[in-house]
Amino acid sequence: MLSIPDCPNGPIAIERVHAAVRDARVGDVTVEAAIVHEAGDVTAALMHGSPTILIDGRDPFAEPGTVASISCRLYRTESGPQGCPTVNELIEVIRSNDC
Repeated sequence: MLSIPDCPNGPIAIERVHAAVRDARVGDVTVEAAIVHEAGDVTAALMHGSPTILIDGRDPFAEPGTVASISCRLYRTESGPQGCPTVNELIEVIRSNDC
């Protein structure tokens, strides 16, 4: 997971990622979090707003054509816009990527 310093959605996002990994009951999955401080940071090229959740280096929630951005991010979830995907949405992408 990539986030900017003091991202208000970062803690809940990482909490949901851990819950999804646990609940998806897939093999060994490594969860890592990194703080992106500036646009020149090499990881910033992978970021589509904060927080960005990557699976195998790919952002499964990015809309096609979305450019990299160090900004706040909203996700379209089953219950409306939120600062991060729901646990169920994360489980779905984890399982579909055969982590």
